[in-house]
Amino acid sequence: MALLASWRLFFFAMPDEDFICPACGAEVPAKAKACPECGSDEKTGWSDNTIYEGTGIEDPEEFDYEDWKRREHGRRKPSVGWVWWLVGVALFIFFLWAFVLKRILEAL
Repeated sequence: MALLASWRLFFFAMPDEDFICPACGAEVPAKAKACPECGSDEKTGWSDNTIYEGTGIEDPEEFDYEDWKRREHGRRKPSVGWVWWLVGVALFIFFLWAFVLKRILEAL
């Protein structure tokens, strides 16, 4: 019973000095009402679930990152990288042809 009383005193009493958040490990300033990193506080019992409050994530285990990424960033724009490769190859062929043609004309 003494252990339970000391646990409640530690977690529910406002400490006079900085302490480490039991949920995320961040340093919590003295007299802070909640952890600045994960949002755990006295009411939630410094639980891990508080980091998901306000995010719309009901169950963190069911979070679909790919779906979120698609909704957040929209459809991917088509890549035009192949166009620049084509332009580069065309220029290389043009300058090679011009160089060879110049050498042939000089030989005549």
